[in-house]
Amino acid sequence: MTTNTTIDPAIIDRAACALREAAKSGKEIDPVRDMISAGGLDAAYAVQESNTRHYLAKGRRLVGRKIGLTSLAVQNQLGVDQPDYGMLFADMDVAEGMPVSLDRVIQPKVEAEIAIVVGRDLPHPDLTTAELIRAIEYVVPAIEIVDSRIANWDIKIWDTIADNASSGLFVLGAVPRKLEGIDLRSCGMVMESKGEPISVGAGIACLHSPITASLWLAQVMAKAGRPLMEGDVILSGALGPMAGVSPGDIVEARINGLGIVRAVFAADAN
Repeated sequence: MTTNTTIDPAIIDRAACALREAAKSGKEIDPVRDMISAGGLDAAYAVQESNTRHYLAKGRRLVGRKIGLTSLAVQNQLGVDQPDYGMLFADMDVAEGMPVSLDRVIQPKVEAEIAIVVGRDLPHPDLTTAELIRAIEYVVPAIEIVDSRIANWDIKIWDTIADNASSGLFVLGAVPRKLEGIDLRSCGMVMESKGEPISVGAGIACLHSPITASLWLAQVMAKAGRPLMEGDVILSGALGPMAGVSPGDIVEARINGLGIVRAVFAADAN
C-alpha cells in the first residue's frame, strides 16, 4: 500500500501537530487519513517520524519499539499485508504494581504481549533469524496499554501509523526468562479482570511467532535508520484481542512459560 505520490511537507507537519496537540490536551481529534492517505503508508510514517524527532528534541528517550497489526485477521480488516511499528519512549514505561492514572491516556485498551529485550545492537537490514535469537537477552510478559488520539477509535491504517501505532503505555513483568527451552509460538495467554477472562490467545497469533514478528521489526528499523540497540524493548504484538479498561481495574495476564504481569488502574484520574 505504499505509493510514490509526493505529499506536501506542510500536510505532514499539520497532521503531526494535530496528533501532538491531542496527546497534550487529552482531547480526541478526527481521523488524519484524509489529509495524508494520498501519500500512502510512507506519508503516515513521515508523520510518525516527525513527532519522534519532535519528542526526542524535547528530551524524551527511545527505549524500544512496538509492533502492531500482527494478527492476520486485523490486517485483512484494514486491507494491509504487513504489520506496522511505533516508538517506545522511557516515559511510557509503568512499573508493575504502580497505579496508572487514566488521565495519562485518552481511550485506553489493553493487550497481552511477549516483550523481548535485546542484548546487542541490531544494525543490519539483512538480519537473520539466528542472529536475532542470539541477540535476545531475555523475555518477559507484558501488558500494552494502547491508546488512540483519533476519536472513537475510528482508525484506518494511515491513522494508526501516524499516531505512533496507537501506542500509550506499557507494563513489563519483573521476572526475566531466558529464551532457551521456551517455544514462544506455543505460549498460551489468558488476560483477566475482576476474575473474568477478557482475552485469550497464544504466541502463534503473533505473525505465527513473536520471533518472526521481531525479526521483521529489526530489519525494518535498520532500513529506516532507527535500528534496535542493546537494551531496547520489543513489544512483539498482541497474543489475543484487545480489551477495554475502567478506573479501578486490575488486569492480570498469564503467559505460559513466562509468568504473570499486572496492570493496576487508579480509581480516579489525578
